[in-house]
Amino acid sequence: MELIFLGTGAGVPSKGRNVTAIALTMLNERNSIWLFDCGEATQHQILRSSIRLSKLEKIFITHLHGDHIFGLPGLLSSRSFQGGETELRVYGPVGIANYIRTSLAVSGTHLKYPLEIVEIDSEVVFEDAAFKVICRELDHGILSYGYRIEEADKAGSLDAEGLSALGVKPGPIFKELKEGKTVTLENGEVVDGSQFIGPAKKGRIMAIFGDTRTTPNELVLADQADVIVHEATFGAEMGDMAGEYMHSTTIEAATLARNANAKRLIITHISSRYSREDNRELVSECQAIFPNTEMATDFAIFEL
Repeated sequence: MELIFLGTGAGVPSKGRNVTAIALTMLNERNSIWLFDCGEATQHQILRSSIRLSKLEKIFITHLHGDHIFGLPGLLSSRSFQGGETELRVYGPVGIANYIRTSLAVSGTHLKYPLEIVEIDSEVVFEDAAFKVICRELDHGILSYGYRIEEADKAGSLDAEGLSALGVKPGPIFKELKEGKTVTLENGEVVDGSQFIGPAKKGRIMAIFGDTRTTPNELVLADQADVIVHEATFGAEMGDMAGEYMHSTTIEAATLARNANAKRLIITHISSRYSREDNRELVSECQAIFPNTEMATDFAIFEL
């Protein structure tokens, strides 16, 4: 899996940063891509990436401020022209359905694929055998969500060498043993597959936050996460302004990662007041509290 940052700026686009959009590619896991937020010109950013809209399976919207949704109607329309035929689901706060349907209706846009819009009404947003997505309300003045993506644990590896030592040859029997079944060999020996399976591999956990001030719900979503993606709109010196505008500082993002016992923090949603030279200072402020901090830039790719 990879996180591809298509936009990392706050509020309005700048020459160096477009507004928010983050792609989670899961081509090996489910042959699809999930998108978190879709700010203005997201589809233009996608043209400069390896992402194919036909692979887009789900879009999760954190909140309805324009810098997180203004790119959505155009992207949904373009998906039809780029060969998208499979169902696409959009999840978001109450109001997202009206926004999308009105935009498509007044522009006379007709989609060639099924579109389902889910307005969130419970903490469990999506769940199947491989992934679970839960959300919690944040503190941003407007309804804003953070999402926790939990990958299911994977079965341990089969001890092929140990089986070969018993004279078991690779083939269909390996599949049965991998499933933990008990198999009788041609020589009459009984082999318990569960004895040849290594420990389960823990599934990855990601926490992707919308805009917010510090709130207890953040800790629930971020607990023990492998990676946290969090806004750091303002530097440490702008704490009062961050609180007034209901955003977070570098210090608050890093403190969350530390308190959550997370493994990695990626900060994004950076105010246009900060130059490229300022970025190093913003990262340093985080690293003083949570050393494993990185800053996202447009088109940055982080392997998970």
